[in-house]
Amino acid sequence: MSSLRMLLRSLAVAGLSAALLAPASVARAEPTPAELTKQIEKSSTELERIVESYNKLNEEIKANKATAATLEARIGPLQEQAERSRADVGAIAATAYKTGGMRTAAALLEPGGPASLPDRLGTLDQLTRQRQRTIDSFTGDQRRLIDQKTRLDVTLAKEAAQAKQLTAAKKRIEADLAGLYEMRRKAYGRATEAPVKASSAGTPPAVSGKAGVAVRYAYGAVGKPYGYGDDGPGSYDCSGLTLAAWRAAGKSLPHSAAQQWNAVTRISRSELQPGDLVFYSGLGHVALYVGGGQIIDAPSAGRNVSKRGMNIMSIAGYGRV
Repeated sequence: MSSLRMLLRSLAVAGLSAALLAPASVARAEPTPAELTKQIEKSSTELERIVESYNKLNEEIKANKATAATLEARIGPLQEQAERSRADVGAIAATAYKTGGMRTAAALLEPGGPASLPDRLGTLDQLTRQRQRTIDSFTGDQRRLIDQKTRLDVTLAKEAAQAKQLTAAKKRIEADLAGLYEMRRKAYGRATEAPVKASSAGTPPAVSGKAGVAVRYAYGAVGKPYGYGDDGPGSYDCSGLTLAAWRAAGKSLPHSAAQQWNAVTRISRSELQPGDLVFYSGLGHVALYVGGGQIIDAPSAGRNVSKRGMNIMSIAGYGRV
């Protein structure tokens, strides 16, 4: 019995050792299409926020470039004014050195001149005031020039810092897009939706005026692919689509959902009319309302511009262009 017991114990120990030494291999099931769809929706929402931050930064850079161009245009004439004033002050200084202020005053006050004493004193006072105005003009021009140059330097420095941020944002977006497209490929067999015709959205509603132009433009964009930072005509992101639709109607909007929110007039849901904008939670997404509780929007990377119900996510508010 003791031999049998020892044999069994040896086998048990050997079995335990083999189990401990065997490589760990936990079977992991591939995510189902439904699970992948959830991951895609979450990643798409996060990416949309990043894209809209990128768009906002791009708009700020444009504004800074415009400010810099305006400042540079102002600096040129100021530089010329300062140079003219510097020359005038130099001429005054040279004349004063050659003639001497006291001798000029004495000449004016000498008797026997054609002008009376009050006239001569008035002439002296006028010359003094003219010289002082020239000097004041020079110092004022110099002060304005220095102020403009300082503001320009600050703007250019801000612009350079933003350009670096923009480059970093582009890299992050492109990396996120690659991951998102791969998830879509696994879930649906292709990275992006197949193009569809604009006619799939149906006939645009009869809307008059500029709002009608914007709505018809949005209908014409249905089926076109999502493209981050794009505002047509081949592809769009969400704020790029609303920008392009209203640009066709002759209205200017910034390429940023958050900045569009600041550019529109706030309205209530009950006031919504075709052509109004619908903003979503966090101001990371915006769509064009086309009536009947429907919107047209550029949903997210890998998807096409589509017409759908407006309650796609939590709504932040509504705006009229």
